[in-house]
Amino acid sequence: MDWDKLRIFHAVAEAGSFTHAGESLNLSQSAVSRQIHSLEDSLGVSLFHRHARGLILTEQGEVLNRNVREIFAKLSMTEAMISESKERAKGPLKITTTVAFGSTWLTPHMKEFLDLYPEIELSVVLLDTELDLSMRAADCAIRFTPPRQPDLIQRKLKRVRSRIYASPDYLSEHGIPSEPADLDRHHLIVYGEDAPQPTRTINWLLWQDREGEPRHPVLKVNNIYGIYRAVVSGLGVAALPSYMARMTRNLVHVLPELEGPETMAYFVYPEELRHSKRIAVLRDFLVRKIAEDDQG
Repeated sequence: MDWDKLRIFHAVAEAGSFTHAGESLNLSQSAVSRQIHSLEDSLGVSLFHRHARGLILTEQGEVLNRNVREIFAKLSMTEAMISESKERAKGPLKITTTVAFGSTWLTPHMKEFLDLYPEIELSVVLLDTELDLSMRAADCAIRFTPPRQPDLIQRKLKRVRSRIYASPDYLSEHGIPSEPADLDRHHLIVYGEDAPQPTRTINWLLWQDREGEPRHPVLKVNNIYGIYRAVVSGLGVAALPSYMARMTRNLVHVLPELEGPETMAYFVYPEELRHSKRIAVLRDFLVRKIAEDDQG
């Protein structure tokens, strides 16, 4: 098969139209259409269903695109590895992590990292769902559950526990809890139904020192950063992860004798990037910054 036609096919499959693919490829719509027709003729199958709202891959088109996507991902990785200097780290590097950790801990440290390695072209993708690193949706990740794929390398970064916080305004109005039983009369903000951990683990405040039914929260939010913002607003009390410590200076740490269940943060990347200089310098930087924070 003609690699140029496959490149154009992949662009059309991702864009969903000849026009949008042509814009990304700097080709006319008619030129893109001709290349796709030529590829379909050479294969003897239709690759797209055409309709008024755009293009949809046929079953054969899905099979071809799945394989073409994997091939181009490996080519991109190979190109980056070949072009990467052995003496210094440079080139594109995409890291993904959760919205909360990325917003509150990772991105504030990226200026220092890029000052050290200005030739790295860094991208940060914040999602509470996991990208497929084996398909090069990202080069590396910081995750809070052990990776399930066998071809991924993992490095433990940090043990994370949650602690209880409230805003000064909230505490002046509702009082400071002095023992766990006092939580019964406070407004608790917890994680929603889409919790990334078992509900009883991540929402441990609802069960802390309580028998039978859990406490009733005033608000459920499906994102830790959203919980943090609700606490800052003075709505109530919540358990926030230890990596948010830098952001909690405008909050009060209450019931300091209580800590939530422990989770582990992992730095994860594919086996084929084991010798990547970019991965190595980012890994070492993260390990160093987390150690400094733990000592501070």
